[in-house]
Amino acid sequence: MYVRNAILGLLSQRSRYGYELLQAFQALAGGRETWDLRPAQVYTTLLRLKDSGLIVEEENSPGEALEKRRYTITPAGQEELRRWFETPVRAEPQHDEFFLKLMIALATGQADPQRLIYTQRASLFQELHRLTALRMTLDPSTSLAHILLLDQAVMHLEADLRWLDMIEARLDDVRKQPIPEPELRPRGRPAKGEK
Repeated sequence: MYVRNAILGLLSQRSRYGYELLQAFQALAGGRETWDLRPAQVYTTLLRLKDSGLIVEEENSPGEALEKRRYTITPAGQEELRRWFETPVRAEPQHDEFFLKLMIALATGQADPQRLIYTQRASLFQELHRLTALRMTLDPSTSLAHILLLDQAVMHLEADLRWLDMIEARLDDVRKQPIPEPELRPRGRPAKGEK
């Protein structure tokens, strides 16, 4: 959803070609190393936006290559963009892949939960080092927005590291608790005479 709305925002600046949108998105998002948007995703999104009536394809100018398509936002697209700006972004911290991996390891015994924690911690420290080094190369007088994005990523990594410490400290208590099981309910229609 964010790519769709970002493209609408970029088209609200001016009409653009697909490749221009890709370049503009990556420039604003902090570069390809921060947000690797694929060209196919841009073009697929453009087709969906066009089919939804949120953008239109402009006519090619005389002498312009036929394969180049320039897009512009419609009033419906402007309205959709306005709604996006007015709607808060919802984070989904409850959908954490590491948590799911840990729970599956505890339930199945197929992996050592302590080893999972160590592996995850090492990976987070490596990413923290990479982002910190990248941040140090940026000039605050020209790249403050990118620095702020990296600061957010660093803070998330630091929070994840603290969370892993909490899990590790309480792992024995978690192991002592029963593994959550679904409540089994009969499927299908009740037999005749049952209410």
